[in-house]
Amino acid sequence: MSITLVLSLLAFSGLAGIALGYVLRLLIALGQRGSLELEVRQKLIEARERADRIIKNAEEEAEKLEAERLDPIHEREEKLEKIEERVLKREEFLDESARKLSEQSESVRARENEVANLRKEAEKLIAEERVQLERVANLSEEEARKRLLEQLEKTQEGALLARIQKLETHGRKQLEEKARTILLSAIHRMGNAVNSEIMTLSVAIPSEEIKGKIIGKEGRNIKAFERATGVDVIIDDAPDKITLSSFDPLRRHIAKVALEKLITDGRIQPAKIEETVQKTKEEVDELIKQKGEEAAYEVGLVGLDPRLISLIGRLYFRTSYGQNVLQHSVEMAHIAGILASELGADAEVARAGSLLHDIGKAIDHEVQGTHVEIGRRILEKFGVDRRVIQAMQAHHEEYPFETPESIIVQVADAISAGRPGARHDTVERYLERLGDLERIAGGFPGVEKSYAIQAGREIRIFVNPGKVSDLAMHKMAREIAERVHQELKYPGEIKVNVIRENRVVEFAR
Repeated sequence: MSITLVLSLLAFSGLAGIALGYVLRLLIALGQRGSLELEVRQKLIEARERADRIIKNAEEEAEKLEAERLDPIHEREEKLEKIEERVLKREEFLDESARKLSEQSESVRARENEVANLRKEAEKLIAEERVQLERVANLSEEEARKRLLEQLEKTQEGALLARIQKLETHGRKQLEEKARTILLSAIHRMGNAVNSEIMTLSVAIPSEEIKGKIIGKEGRNIKAFERATGVDVIIDDAPDKITLSSFDPLRRHIAKVALEKLITDGRIQPAKIEETVQKTKEEVDELIKQKGEEAAYEVGLVGLDPRLISLIGRLYFRTSYGQNVLQHSVEMAHIAGILASELGADAEVARAGSLLHDIGKAIDHEVQGTHVEIGRRILEKFGVDRRVIQAMQAHHEEYPFETPESIIVQVADAISAGRPGARHDTVERYLERLGDLERIAGGFPGVEKSYAIQAGREIRIFVNPGKVSDLAMHKMAREIAERVHQELKYPGEIKVNVIRENRVVEFAR
């Protein structure tokens, strides 16, 4: 009984504890719930406040941006309003001007009609008067004019002829005076002296020992030098110089430079001589190119073919009646430019035609034909302007004067060549004779080189030993002498010297 009661009490107390724990848990939960609600309400209130501040700031920023956006629009609207006001004022002004112009045009039209009516009345009166005059004079207008002119011619014939002759004479004098003024101006502006080329050059020798080296054993070195350069080496009693003689300025220049190099080097022997002369020829080729470029630059020509520039430079070593051809051509170009500017012609074409007028002389000893015809072919080959070819081809009147520039080139040539002291006819004839000597000798088969030396008293000919035998040498010398005798005029006698030299070269390796 007591156990049952104890168990009952235990069970009841357990249930009571459970119920009490549940009640306590419920109370605790209700308390926590109240605090959470308070916290949530607090956070809601804070969130609303932040949202209000953000919205307020956003509204303020939006108002600021809207104001900034609308300011340019307001300014533009104000500008547009001002422009509209100006346009309206201008339209009003144009309308007023149009109205005034309309009134003026109506007034002018009315005056034109009035003038037309007056002209018609005047013409009618003139026609009536003419009819009355013809009726009274019994002559038509044309017949009356013809008779009046005939009468004037009869009565005033002498006066008219004298007047016409006076006008012609006065006009001719004015034209001649103008032409004389232009030519004198061109001559005075380009009247620089042109020195004639000489036939010899001197090379300074530092000592007799060097002179002996130049001569070499039994004259071997000097013979090799003469053969390589084609000049005549003159060694006289003067202790400090050697004279180089040749009618060809190019050969003289090459020989002078090569000899100076050999003297500086000190090693003078045939192989070194040939090597030095060959290098000097290459350097002279560069000099020729430089001279051509300088001439073209001075005249103002650009865009010329480099090969044509080299041909222009070769004229530096050519003379015409003792006058340097390149200097003559450059001088001509300046004169032609002056004349063309005065006469209203193309100065550039005139200068180009003048500079290139003697281009054929650069190779006239190598090609058949006159230097004018050779020059035309050269310029056509290099694509030079047709107007320049027309200007240069008539300077010796081999072709007609097709353009004003061709006449100017011919006149410039005459001015440059005809100035006192510019040319020496006898020198040119002498040089032509020397050139003819070399041309005749070079035309024979087997001839490698030919040089006119000793002032044209000797022609030295080097032949290919493989093509010309010892026996054929004698025949060649005789034939050359006969041709020289038949074709050339010369004082005294000319020595024909044919040289055949065998040379064998081997290398030890």
